[in-house]
Order: sequence, then C-alpha cells, then structure tokens
Amino acid sequence: GTGTDNDLYINQAIVFIEDAIQYRSINHRVDSKSLWLYRWYYSRTCQWILSLTITIILALAFFEKPSSLTITSDVRYRPPAWNPPCGLTESIELLCFLVFMVDVSVKSYLIGWEEFWKNKWLVAYILTLVVSLIDWIVSLSFFCTEDVRIRRILRPFFLLQNSSMMKKTLKSINSTLPEMASVVLLLAVHLSLFTMFAMLLFARTKDGQQDKEWVGYFRNLPDSLTSLLVLLTTANNPDVMIPAYSKNRAYSIFFILFTVLGNLFLMNLLTAIIYNQFRGYLLKSVQSSLFRRRLGIRAAFEVLSSLREAPANAQQSYVSTEALLRVLRKVEMDSRCKQAITRSLKMCSCDQLSAAQFQKLFEELDKDAIKQHPPSPEYQSHFMQKMQFVFGHPYFGYLGNVVALANIVSICVVLVMDADKQPSERDDFFLGAINCFFILYYLLEMLLKILALGLKRYLSYPSNRFDGLLTVILLVLEIATFAVYGFPHPGWRPQFMGLLSLWDMVRLVNMFIVFRFLRIIPNMKFMALVVTTLLDLVKNLRAFAGILVVVFYAFAITGIMLFKGAVVPLGNIRHVAQFLPSARRGADYLSFGSIQIYRKKLHGCSSNCITWWCLLHLLSVNLICRWAKIYFVAWWLISSVIWVNLFVALLLENFIHKWDRRCHREPLSDIEYQRTVELMFRDVLEEPTEEELMEKLHQHPHLQLCR
Repeated sequence: GTGTDNDLYINQAIVFIEDAIQYRSINHRVDSKSLWLYRWYYSRTCQWILSLTITIILALAFFEKPSSLTITSDVRYRPPAWNPPCGLTESIELLCFLVFMVDVSVKSYLIGWEEFWKNKWLVAYILTLVVSLIDWIVSLSFFCTEDVRIRRILRPFFLLQNSSMMKKTLKSINSTLPEMASVVLLLAVHLSLFTMFAMLLFARTKDGQQDKEWVGYFRNLPDSLTSLLVLLTTANNPDVMIPAYSKNRAYSIFFILFTVLGNLFLMNLLTAIIYNQFRGYLLKSVQSSLFRRRLGIRAAFEVLSSLREAPANAQQSYVSTEALLRVLRKVEMDSRCKQAITRSLKMCSCDQLSAAQFQKLFEELDKDAIKQHPPSPEYQSHFMQKMQFVFGHPYFGYLGNVVALANIVSICVVLVMDADKQPSERDDFFLGAINCFFILYYLLEMLLKILALGLKRYLSYPSNRFDGLLTVILLVLEIATFAVYGFPHPGWRPQFMGLLSLWDMVRLVNMFIVFRFLRIIPNMKFMALVVTTLLDLVKNLRAFAGILVVVFYAFAITGIMLFKGAVVPLGNIRHVAQFLPSARRGADYLSFGSIQIYRKKLHGCSSNCITWWCLLHLLSVNLICRWAKIYFVAWWLISSVIWVNLFVALLLENFIHKWDRRCHREPLSDIEYQRTVELMFRDVLEEPTEEELMEKLHQHPHLQLCR
C-alpha cells in the first residue's frame, strides 16, 4: 500500500494493542482522525480530568445544604454549619455536566451511531444528563430552596458508567439475583411463620405484669415482624428474649430455634449460593475480558499483515518483525512487558511472524508481575562481610521482633499500673525511659540492616519500608519531646507546653510503637497469606468497592430527602414527631438514648454514610416509624444480605486461589508475585479459537479485512 495507508495500519495496530492491554472493545472507528481522538480520549490526562470531575460532583453532597462542614454531628454542640450561597455549587455542577457532555459525545462518535443505540449504558448516560440538567434548571428557578433534588441521587451513575469492571460486576450481581431470591423467599417464609408463632406464644393476658414481652416486642404484626427481623441480625439479642425467659425458661427454645434456623442455616446457605453463582458469573466476565485481549492482538496482526504484499495464492498472513518493533515503540504499555516482548522479538531468528507466533509474544501480558530485589553490596573487607552475614541473617530480624514484643509488654505493664491514677499522680519517667531505649534500638537495627542489605535492597521490601518509616517518625517525635520537655527523670511531669502535653506526646509515641509491631506479619507464613489476600482485594477489587460507594451515596442522599426535619435541637420535638412510632412520642422521646440516632445520624451526607456503615451488619429499627422501616430494611437487604455475602465470596475465592498456589509452589525469597483479578482465574480460562476470533473481526462495524 501507499505510505499513508502504511501509517494508518501502524496507528490501527497501536490502538488495537492498547485496547487489548486495557481489555477494551475494538468496535470503534479506525480512520486516522478517529484514532487520534481515541488515543487522546484514553490518554492519562483526559482520564484524570474525567476521574477528577466524577470525584468533584460526588463530593458536592458534603458541601450542599445540609452541609457536613462541622466537627461534631450532635445538634446540641455543633455551631451552625456554613451553607454555600445559591449558585456556587450549581456553577461547579454545571462545569461537571459540560465535561460529561463532552465525554458522552466523544464516546458516541467513536463507536458510531449504529453501535450507540445498541449500547444501553450510553443511552442511560444521556438520559441521566438530560434529567440532571432539567433538575438543575428547576433548582435555580426556585433559588435553591426546593427539598427534592433528583440529580443528586443520579450522581453515582457517573462513577458506575466510567468503570468497565464495575459494569461487569453489576451485571454479575444482576445475574445472581434469581438464585438469591429463592433463599430470600425461604428466609421470608421462616420469618413469617415464627412471627405468627410469636404472636400466639406471647399474646396479651389479663395480668399486665406478665405482658412485658407483648408490650415491648410483639404488640401487633408489624412490631412482631420487626422484632424478629432485627433478631435475625442479632442486634437485639438477648434483649428480645429476656422478658419471656424471666417468665418461663422454656420460651428460650423458641428464640434459639429461630436464631439457629435463620442465622446459622439460611444465612450461611445464602452465602454458599452466592459464592457458587457469583464466582461462575464473574468467571464469565473475566473470560470475556480474555476474549477482548486476544481479539485486540489478532486485529493488530491482521492490519499489520496488510503492510506486506503477499502472493495471491498465499494461505497464511505474516507480519514483519520490523513493523512490530515500530508499533512497540509507540504503544503505551508497561515497561516490563514491552522489554520482554522486544527481547523475545530480537532473539527470534525469523524476519516474519505468523498469527500464532504474534499472539504468543503478547502472552507476556498475562503473566504475573514479577518484582526482583536488587543485589546486596559486595564488601571487600572480611570484617564487613562478617557484619553483612550477621545483620542480614533472618535471625537478626527475629531478634528485632522479640525486642518489639518486649516493648509492647512493657507498655502494657505501665498502662495497667497507671490505669486508676489521676493525671496529676502519674509519673511519665519510666514510660519515657523505656521508649527512649527501644527507639534507639530500632534506629540501630534499621542502620545495620541498611549496611548489610544496601539502601536499594532494603527499600525494595515493603516490610522494611514500613519499619523504617515508623522508626523515623518515632525518632522525630522523641527528639521533639526532649526538645520541649527535656530528658526523662523521676517525677517527669511538666506543665502543658506547645501543641501537645507530655502525656499526649508519650501516648502518640506508644501508638506508633504498637502499630510498628505489625512487622511480625511477614515472618508468619499463614498470617502473611491472610494479609496479602486482603491487600489483593484492596488493590484489585476497587470496582467491587465502587459499587458499595454507589449504594452508600444513593441511600445517604435519599435519607437526607426523606428525613429532612428529623434532626432538631433538644426541646423542639413537634416537627419530628411524625418520624417516631406512636409508642415513642411524648416524654419518652426526650431521653437521650431514645433520640440520639436522630440527632447524630440523619443530618448531612457524611452522617448518613456513617449511619449506613453502622447498619451494615446489624439492623436496629425499633425507634423508627413503620413507613421508614421499609427504607432501613431495604438497606439491610442490599448491604448485609447481598453485598457482604458477595464480598465474602470474593474473599474466599482469592484466599483459596492463594492457598492452592502456596501448596504447589513455594515463593522464592527474592521474587514477589503480583496478580490481578483476571490472573486469579487464569488457570481455568479457555482460549478462544481461530474461527471465533476471525468471525468477530469480520463483524467489526468499521474495519474491512482483506481476507
């Protein structure tokens, strides 16, 4: 082809390979201008701007009325919160909407209008923007005094649609719902039957003194259902049982049976079903990601093969190694993978690559990320070699762990001895002296390890970085303490000076010392396995946590709108009476224990988020009127019953995978393996066939292949 065509083929191959690296779809425009726009859109700068815009629009809820800009959430003590003037947050919101409009316009253009109408997420994106803009106009028309702002509930959608992994996770959750519904239905039957039994067992009698169970928990059907639903989460256990148990010990059998059947059997059965079903659907999503990667690599091969003029009767296409090297120089990819592919390409004796060879080169993308530690320094002196051997030996680290344990024990002894003493009677000399001794040892240990391993090798270990950082912080705090309060001596208890008192400084040092004791984790294999499992979940399952953020945010905004006016200062209870059950109105409401949930947890976005975190596992809705209970029960079903069980399922999958790897391969001391969600399932994924790849390529709406 011509030089222009060759440049187009090179640019197409670059984009297809980048799509494969990021597991993106290749069904987009492939002309020169569109490829430039596509690479610009997926550049780090544009994606950073888009992520920043999403963060800003989500954060607006913490500044909009009712504002969360107060230290305390208790209405008795907090000063009036600053509320932004009308138009300030709305102007920021409009700028965010403009960014989103550019985003959806570019996406729609790049995939083409025919593909656009097939993409439900993009259609929903536009509808969300239209509704948000209309609501924004209405808000300004009412000078920001309207109570309901629909666009605030829609904001989490912008976060959701921007993550392909979050979309796949949400699709997997949606596919799992039918299987979960059967167990939830069984749970509802269990709850209903025991509710009827409870109303029959604890019916009202003539003796009012014996009706405490009926008065408190089983007065009517809604109260009975609520009491047992809360008992299912163990939030009111054993309070709900005590009145009946005081009357007759045999009543405890009812509550024990309910808890065993519901909490131990049905809830754990739900976890097992979710684990089995969700793992299968997540595996399908990861399988489709692998197909996208293989398809992108094969598309790059096909367009690069057009650079070579093959004979008319050629049965197989080839790509020159020179063309692939040109592409690799321009592709945005991990330097480790690029170097490995380039090295393999240069070691290859052939000048041309077949489709199988081309695909095999890019299998480097599927391998574990391997981190090798730098070598230790080589000393010529025999004395230094001895020093290096002693202080680089694992036993020296074990000695440091023993010293850290001794430090923790000494702190515990001092805290127990001083637990009942008044601040004026406390002598900080002993605690200050032992802290000084141990911190000097930690500093000496760090310097000797650096001497033995070398600075680069020392810093290459995460445990050493953690240890060294805390040692430096402890040293700085200790020097600051001596500079302000002098050296420890008997009766060391000077008056408050500077930002912190002496006792505050000592407590801060001790907290860091306790935190530093976590250094023992890498030396305990099983504990290290558990911790690395949790760290992998934090690093690789951000999409899953993002869905929880979406749910938190949506429920928090909905709570602000539903319970506006429920948070009032003490003594002004008329406006909030509608939110309380009739049995709780009046003088009973004035007690702090009865109203603290309203004072502290239903005002502002941050307070609502904390409320939902507190109710993530335990459901407590006894102080809420009947219509509001539906809202809280819906949160419990989504968060605790569904989301927590999904998290347990993924935690089990990650742990089992790491356990199997630990049993089959002992990790080398100088090599660390880092795996992604896709690599978790790598051993059970199926490679797509040649026919499947070519069939999909021929269906590409914008790419015309020669064969």
